[in-house]
Parts: sequence; structure tokens; C-alpha cells
Amino acid sequence: MTCWLDASRARGGSRVRQNLESLSCTVNAVLEVHYDAPMNNDAKTLKIDFVSDVACPWCAVGLASLERAIERIGDELPTPELHFQPFELNPQMGSQGEDPAEYLTKKFGTTPQQQEASRDAIRQRGAEVGFMFRKEGRARIHNTFDAHRLLHWAGIEGLQAALKKGLLKAYFTDGESIGSHETLARIAADAGLDAKRAAQILASDEYAADVRAQEQFYLGQGISSVPSIIINDRHLISGGQPPEVFEQALRQIAAEA
Repeated sequence: MTCWLDASRARGGSRVRQNLESLSCTVNAVLEVHYDAPMNNDAKTLKIDFVSDVACPWCAVGLASLERAIERIGDELPTPELHFQPFELNPQMGSQGEDPAEYLTKKFGTTPQQQEASRDAIRQRGAEVGFMFRKEGRARIHNTFDAHRLLHWAGIEGLQAALKKGLLKAYFTDGESIGSHETLARIAADAGLDAKRAAQILASDEYAADVRAQEQFYLGQGISSVPSIIINDRHLISGGQPPEVFEQALRQIAAEA
């Protein structure tokens, strides 16, 4: 339920101390995380950093699942503040991308039959939380750095969640190219952002340094797979967990705050 990063990219060693807190008889999902950053001490909010890549199918499942958990909780707990943080599964991939079957065979050694079975399993999990994956799977594997630059800008504009969901839908549901600047600008416009401004950002290196800094921060903190959901700068939930796991974790964390 997690998209894994090549181990060669992890630098500085893991600072994640696994302090397992049992959330159910089957899932120990909350870990304690020590960051070189101030912790959120605002009892009125739950700060949620969703570290992910728009090319990660389990990130789409995890986000839809987390949103369901938040809907179930309603106003019973502090207001969740969701922030999307960048992570690249394929940082060295060229601008033209790669064929999904060839990429998966080369990286994981899987057969077409295994890949189809994996797509079916992910599609079923997505359907359970309201996210639709196209049966054919991804049309192409893409480099996502430009998408992350737009997401950084969208965060400044207060439209990050809308853009994130738009990118995931375009890629996994509609089979579009998220490596195309034209497509990215249109998705940004659909999310309520200015298309001309999006095109300007994509044509430049604007926000590149900011995104690189955030990526390095999370790598330096031992985050090596996505989705990684960090609550109040302290608790980590890894993977595309079911809604009940997210709900129980959020309730437990809020009670301890």
C-alpha cells in the first residue's frame, strides 16, 4: 500500500523512530517522528502534511481514504489543515517519460500478468474510497517535478488541494500526460488557478529551489516511501490505509494533544 523509493536515494540515514501505537488488531500505523522543525502546538487544528507524488497510485488511494476519515469525524476534532509536500518517485526520468509496462518490468521485474493483477487490486481499493482508476492503467510514466512546482504555487494561492486532486484524476482516471506543460496549465485552470500564470511558471524554473528544498527535507527525515502522512509534525501514518485507520489515528492523536 506504499509506493517505494529506490534505496539509493535515501541520504543521511533514517531519523524515524518506530514507536508503534496499536490502532487495531491488524494495523500498527502511527509512528513517532522527530523533525528538526517546530511542532504544531495549536490545539484548534490538526496539521497534516501529506508527502506524496502525483505518479503514485497508492497516494491517490490514501488521499481519498484520508478525506473520507475527515468527513466521518466532522467537527468532533480540531480542524484539519492539509498541506501537500513534494516527493518524486522517478526524479531521474527524462521529459519524454517511459512506457509503464517496460518501466515496471525494468524496475521490479514484474510480468504483464502481475502488473495487470496489481492494477486490478489498486482499482478495487480506489473504488472503495471513491477514486476511479482507468482499467488500462497509466498511459505513460512521467517525471513530476513541474507538477510539484505548480502544487507549491497552488499552496501559496490557497488552491493546493483542488490542484492535487485534479492532477491525480487527470493521470490515473483520464490517462493524461502530466509531463505536458499544456496539460498542466489546463489542469491548473480547472482548479481555479490562472492558466497564463501557470504557463509562465512552467516555462521558467520558478519555485524549483523551494521544491528541491522540501524534497531534501523529507528525505533527510527518513521518509523513503509514499504516501507518508505526518500529523502535527510528530506522528507518521504510512501507506494508503483504510479510512477507519486514518479516523482512529486522528482521534487518538487529537486526544493526546
